[in-house]
Amino acid sequence: MKILLTGTTRQVGWELQRTLMTMGEVISVGRNQIDLAQPDMFCQTIRELKPDLIVNPAAYIVVDQAESQRLIAIAINGIAPGLIAEEAKRLGAAMIHYSTDYVFDGNKNTRYTENDQPNLQNIYGKTKLAGEEAIASVGVDHLIFRTSWVYGLHGKNFLLTMQRLAKEREEIRVVDDQIGAPTYSRMIVEITAQIISQALPNASDFFATQGRLYHLSASGKTSWYGFAKAIFAKEIFEPDLQSSQRKLQRLIAITSQEYPTAASRPGYYLLDNQKLSHNFKLVMPDSERILELVLA
Repeated sequence: MKILLTGTTRQVGWELQRTLMTMGEVISVGRNQIDLAQPDMFCQTIRELKPDLIVNPAAYIVVDQAESQRLIAIAINGIAPGLIAEEAKRLGAAMIHYSTDYVFDGNKNTRYTENDQPNLQNIYGKTKLAGEEAIASVGVDHLIFRTSWVYGLHGKNFLLTMQRLAKEREEIRVVDDQIGAPTYSRMIVEITAQIISQALPNASDFFATQGRLYHLSASGKTSWYGFAKAIFAKEIFEPDLQSSQRKLQRLIAITSQEYPTAASRPGYYLLDNQKLSHNFKLVMPDSERILELVLA
């Protein structure tokens, strides 16, 4: 199987490069090779490479910046996925795409299922939902995974930001009224690989009978403050970093109102993974236990 993988400089794409190598020939492309803001460029690349499967974790993910750069966010998150889907369908290929919990407003007090109606609060969420809808409208064989609070040991994410700030500041203030499930990028990738393995024996029947939209996040829940507290409790600093070099003295919980941002953020991000667990017989690991393993 020939697999075309986008977004390889991002944390999920970077992890996918290693994992998908066991499944076939992986052609990894970063922004220099396939810029999703330039349709002619990436459509031509797909036609030349003729992949059997396109895995697309690439996205415009700077949530606050999207409010002022909506055209580029729409091009990458909203329009490009549909064009990729059209090229995949033309080739008879399948497509896997990643979306976000930001398609919801965060006002629910129970976990969001795939059947819940999106209610968009910011440009980023609007563009990601547009991408989902564009793929679905093409009718290509596809799977879409909505993820939540993704972090890892590569790229830019909350865990690495906390590590950096702990060496720069004596005090860190973190929002405590937004609830979610921190999801390790490698966990997302391992589950993706297991699902691809289940699909390979009979792909046409698989995509016809299984649901195509899934929530994929860790189980458990915490706030951003709780996540930060757990990180520092587990000592994520470099092994050779002396305690005298650690500036952090205080971790302070604050409200979202005390930390205004350009983009409105949901207060309740929790996704329900039951559909994915049932259809693929997979159990989502607990977010706290996964963090322990990551830091170890």
